[in-house]
Parts: sequence; C-alpha cells; structure tokens
Amino acid sequence: KKHNCLCSLLQLFKNVCSQVASFVNAKVLDASIQQVSLDILESMVLSSSGLFQMIREEITLDRLLSHLQVSNQQLQTKAMALLMALLQTAGDADRQELFSYLEKKNLRQYIYKNIIHSSSLIGDEMAHYLYVLQSVRLNHLESRMRTPLDSFSQEQRETLHSLRQAVFENEGEGSLSNERRRSLCAKEFKKNSNPDLSRTPPGLLALDTMAYFASRYPDAYSRFVLENSSREDKHECPFARSSIQLTFILCEILRIGEPPSETGLNYHPIFFAQDRLLEELFCICIQLLNKTWKEMRATQEDFDKVMQVVREQITRTLSSKPTSLELFKNKVNALNYSEILKLRQTERLHQEESLTPPVLELKERLKPELLELIRQQRLNRLCHGTLFRKISSRRRQDKLWYCRLSPNHKVLHYGDVDEETEMPSVESLQEKSECNHPFCLWTDGLNVLLGKEMSSEVMRSELEILLSMEIKLRLLDLENIPVPDLAPPIPNPPSNFNFCYDFSQAEQ
Repeated sequence: KKHNCLCSLLQLFKNVCSQVASFVNAKVLDASIQQVSLDILESMVLSSSGLFQMIREEITLDRLLSHLQVSNQQLQTKAMALLMALLQTAGDADRQELFSYLEKKNLRQYIYKNIIHSSSLIGDEMAHYLYVLQSVRLNHLESRMRTPLDSFSQEQRETLHSLRQAVFENEGEGSLSNERRRSLCAKEFKKNSNPDLSRTPPGLLALDTMAYFASRYPDAYSRFVLENSSREDKHECPFARSSIQLTFILCEILRIGEPPSETGLNYHPIFFAQDRLLEELFCICIQLLNKTWKEMRATQEDFDKVMQVVREQITRTLSSKPTSLELFKNKVNALNYSEILKLRQTERLHQEESLTPPVLELKERLKPELLELIRQQRLNRLCHGTLFRKISSRRRQDKLWYCRLSPNHKVLHYGDVDEETEMPSVESLQEKSECNHPFCLWTDGLNVLLGKEMSSEVMRSELEILLSMEIKLRLLDLENIPVPDLAPPIPNPPSNFNFCYDFSQAEQ
C-alpha cells in the first residue's frame, strides 16, 4: 500500500509539473499566468533536487529563454529565477550541459546587450539572479583552483616549459638579440624555477592565467619578463611569484569557490562582456602590477605592500561597475599609487570626522588663534637670531654673519662674527637696517613684520598639525558618537515667561 501511495504521489507531482510546464511552454498565453507558473516551478526545483530532472524534461529551454527576451520585466525576472534554480540544483554533468546549451544560445551576450544596457533600471531581484549566474559560472574554476601542481604531470611540465620558451621566441620590433633573450630568460626562470603552484588556492589556476597571458599577449609577456630581468635583483618584480599572488587576489575578489549568497546583489557587468573574465582581468592587472611596482620604487621586501596596493586598485575599480574591459583598463591604470595615497588620506579624514561640516566650521574658528601662535613663534625665532654663512664675491663661504630682530620688533641687527663665537649680543652688532623690505631668509617672520600673510609650506604643514591636534582634543568626549551634519533646530520660544524667577526682587 505504501508503495502504491508513493507511486500515486509521484504521478501526481508529474501531472502537476506537466500541466504547469505547459503554461510556460505555451507561445500565446496571458503573461500573469506564465509568471505564476514560472514561480511555482522555481519553488518546486529549489524544494527538492529530485524534482530537477522531472521539471528539466518538461520545460522547453528554448521557450524558457524566449521569456528573457520580452519587454515585460516581471516575466523576464521570473524566467531568470527558474533558470538559476535549475543551474543551482543540477549536478556537475547536468550543469555543464546547461552551460554549453546557454553558450550556444548566446545567453551572456543577450543579457549584456538587452538587460545590463537596457534603458530600464535593473531591479534588486534581477540583480540577485545576475549575481547568482556570475557566481555559479565562476565556480566552475574552483576545481583548478583547488588542484596543486603535479610535478609528474607531463602536460603541466610542458606548460611551464612553454612559458620559458615564449620569452625569447617572440620577435618584435627593436627586440633584443636571441642570445641576450636566452640569457635574461635563463636568469629569470632560474630564480623562479620552482614557482609555488602547490599552494591552493590558487593552484593550477595560476598556471592557467600565466599561460593565457603568454599566448594571448606575447609582446606584453616578453616585455614584463625581460624588463625585470634587466633590473637589479632587489628591484626586480618576480613574474612567477607575482602571478601566483595576483591570481589568488582575483579569486578572492571574484569569490571563486564561495556558494552564492541568498541575498547577494553584487554582480559585475564586465562579467557579461566576455567569456574569460578571470584570465582577461589577470592580463590587465599583471601589467598594472609592474607599473605600480615601478611607481613605488619597490624592492623584494616591499612585495606584500605592492600587492596590497594592487588589490585596492582592482577592488576600487570594480566597485565603479565598469561595463567593458577597455573601461576597466583605463580606470585601473588611472588609479595610480599617488591617487591611492590621496584616497586613503581622504577616507582617513572622513573616518576621523575631520571633514564633516561641524568640524570644518570648528576648524575655521580655531584658525585665527593658531595662526597667531605661529606668528609669535616666528617672531621669537627672529629675535633669537641665526648664524649664516657669508658668501664672498668668489662664492666662498669662509665667513659667518649673524642676524637677529630687536625685542621691540622694529630693527634688524646684523654683522660679521668669528666662526667660534657664540650668539653675539645686540650691542656688539653695529650695523642696523630698518625693516622696510622683505628678506628671503625668514619669509614667514618678515611677512608678519610687514603685515603680510605667511605663505610657506612649513607654515601650512604646522597649521594642519596644530588644527588636527586641537580638533582631536576637543572631540575626545564625543568618541564613537556620530556628529550630525546639521545643528538641531532651535525650538520656538514659549508663549510666556511666567516660569522665570526674578532674583533681583528676592534680594530686595
């Protein structure tokens, strides 16, 4: 009896699936019915992996994809939801078969052209399904990422050998002689003869990206290796080590190997722009890494620091949602090391609430007092005096002269002194000059005496330091308390002041 009941239940499920699927497969039907039908089938697929095959047999994939090509966004979203449910529930073989079918039907190109570049805004639900498609597709690389190098594999040894050969076999304009190329190549790969491809991740994925770069962009690959082989050892950017670490960083940024989140929305439009996102990003970013290495004037000891900057360059650029590789390349190369430092400084100031309107207003109020403090320090420095080397007509600096400001700030005293003499007194300086023209020596102090603004970079730096210290001291009591951008509104005055107490009458 139990067996009969189970068979009856399965038959019922099959009949329901067949009926609902017929609504989805119908070419002419009310859109609202098809939306509900797609919703039911998605729920059934996600509720039981056993129903996958049943629904897969009933659904016509061509018809399912046709629902993605309609202008009705709700129907389009529901069709994408069912497609993602099928991909997530399928086994490895079925999933690969589905992906092969979708590639033949140019699903990626269609999504890129008609959904991502659509004039309509992409809703959160569709964004989630695009994120799921991206995650499931990229996770196909997980097996390579988890597989270490097999030193006994003939295929892998040949790939490593081809990387060495590609450096000097590529002939370009103005290229080095073959012998020179062989010499530099041998030097480079002698130091990197055993790249750490046993580390997982990135495992064999690093070998794949290096091989792709060498075959797809042979000139750029040769230039990278030969240029760094010509540098001093400590300033060389190691290709193999850099490639392994860069592949690992890209795997982390793209979250390869992580199951898609149920609430994730963070898809990359660039993923839908071409077929091999990881490899193409690697080709751009390995050249970026070499550029950043030179900008930072890095040595081998700075390797980790350079990789942190490169990670930041990639992450910041991808967060701007570039829609093509060319756009990504332009943006990431414009984000050089100096720009990264500026962004870090700005973010640090924001984090310290140094750029919020109330803090900026407080800074402006504190400036006059701190500028006066700097002025007094400059005048005190002039009053203390300074010994200078006296340059003769023959450009010899064999004599000293001393200059100082009088205590009343009206006269400059100066005169020649012996090299072993300590700071002379004002009385010993016979020559005097009224302060009616500026000196180029104590720019700030003399500008103060002349009633002008101080303009030196040192003054600006000191003012910023003093302002920063003063602000931090004043905000100590507000630590971890957010400062509002706007002051709270002042309440209206009361209707009467009868509650006030008149102290003067009480004293009488």
